Amino acid sequence: MAKESMKARERKRARMVARYAEKRAALKAAGDWEGLQKLPPNSAAVRMHNRCQITGRPRGYMRQFGISRVLFRKMALSGKIPGVKKASW
Repeated sequence: MAKESMKARERKRARMVARYAEKRAALKAAGDWEGLQKLPPNSAAVRMHNRCQITGRPRGYMRQFGISRVLFRKMALSGKIPGVKKASW
């Protein structure tokens, strides 16, 4: 499990990206690079990192499900993810 402070930091970044998205797009379209420099660094979408929604694990993230590979395997084997079952051939 990730620390609560790390998960909170990512949520804060996501809120900031959403708040400044239109302003950043307008400044980029106008070519105002100095105006972009004055915005908060965490308002850039590049600063966000994919994390598991449940545990906050930053590595092994599966975009399709929004969770880490460890949690995905655990949930799939227990039947909590509909339509997913262990492959056997």
